Amino acid sequence: MARTWSPPSSPAVEMEEDMEAEDEQQQQQHEEEQVSAAATTTVAAGGGPTAALAPRRRRIIVAMTGATGAPLGIATLLALRRLGVETHLVTSRWADRTLRHETDYTPATARALADAAHANADLGSPLASGSFRVDGMVVVPCSMRALAAVARGLGGDLVARAADVVLKERRRLVLVARECPLSLVHLDNMAAASRAGAVVFPPVPAFYARPASVQDLVDHTVGRILDLFDLDAGNFDRWAGFPAR
Repeated sequence: MARTWSPPSSPAVEMEEDMEAEDEQQQQQHEEEQVSAAATTTVAAGGGPTAALAPRRRRIIVAMTGATGAPLGIATLLALRRLGVETHLVTSRWADRTLRHETDYTPATARALADAAHANADLGSPLASGSFRVDGMVVVPCSMRALAAVARGLGGDLVARAADVVLKERRRLVLVARECPLSLVHLDNMAAASRAGAVVFPPVPAFYARPASVQDLVDHTVGRILDLFDLDAGNFDRWAGFPAR
């Protein structure tokens, strides 16, 4: 069978054909990337698929309980707001009482420092589910009652349930345990919470920076708390070794 003869292609024609093939390949790759991006979804707090997954602000739960140390909770909220971190606040009933006694804040003005506030009795809150993505939680101050609930996995209120969720999701949980002296029960609960993955952080003052005021002590403590979330408060002196004599 005779073969049809065609003249050989010139170099210019071959170059043009290669460029067209490359353009088609790039267009196909671009379309595939668009389809892949459209298929990527995230789940909002309320449920079903929503827009494509996008970077979000860091999100930390701040819980305050009835132990003394309300200024530490307020300072934590202020520092996180200054750093642009999204905060979700939960306060217990006795935290509200202690807040009024130890600070010039009211429960309402404290809630205004957070991006969202949740009732401690609301176990239907997004914070009660692991599908609500957070970067961690700090209980500041943390009463021995709250510590016991976390250590034993009791979820009777939102503070305890949110902490339990953070632990099971392998996220950072910091318990600023405020009590002294400590009984064996307290120590056992601290050990149990630590074994479960929490960081027990007694707010022990540091004097190497020569604090001039209570606020200096508060700032240092809050700065060290935020270090545990890889956040730099930037407003306290870090230990740099003894000065040369």
